[in-house]
Amino acid sequence: MIRRLLRGLYFVTPEAVAGRTGLVAAALRGGARLVQYRDKSGDAGRRLTEARRLAEHCRESGALFLVNDDVELTAAIGADGVHLGEDDAGIGKARAVLGPECVIGASCYDDLERARSAIAAGADYVAFGSVYPSPTKPRARRADLDLLRRAHRELDAPICAIGGITPENAAPVVAAGADMIAVIQGISEAADPEIAARRLQALFATG
Repeated sequence: MIRRLLRGLYFVTPEAVAGRTGLVAAALRGGARLVQYRDKSGDAGRRLTEARRLAEHCRESGALFLVNDDVELTAAIGADGVHLGEDDAGIGKARAVLGPECVIGASCYDDLERARSAIAAGADYVAFGSVYPSPTKPRARRADLDLLRRAHRELDAPICAIGGITPENAAPVVAAGADMIAVIQGISEAADPEIAARRLQALFATG
């Protein structure tokens, strides 16, 4: 059941708070299937309120709502899942807190062995990137299309690609085997975020 849902456009919220709710709404109207709430600020009260509001928008649209890094916030609002990086809580610890139905994603950067370990530990999907140069993380490790093709062939879990993906360059990423494409600025800085989201989600309309 979970794997069937882990496919399509995955909108990751930008760090800037202003306009974030509107961007999520536009991405959902454009067909985004997953939204990740990413906010590194220390304002716990605002984060809780905003995450609850965005989670409700996702439920109304039938999209999954995940929280970046924060297992406690994920549990507090009953989010659909959490995405963990290499410096975040371990997958086993997160699973113990969140239970078997919660989606857990893991950043694997450019490392297939890390992905294998994450899957063995119980990750529901693994993410690779940066696929293209990313203004969000300009020093990020690069995961090229050949790595995505290998991951698609060799790994028994849905694959998410992230990093510099836009409506103009996303098609080769999906063709390489990405089940999900995680996008930030390709939507948040688009002239029309809803149209950008629609173009990206349309790449998953077949197959």
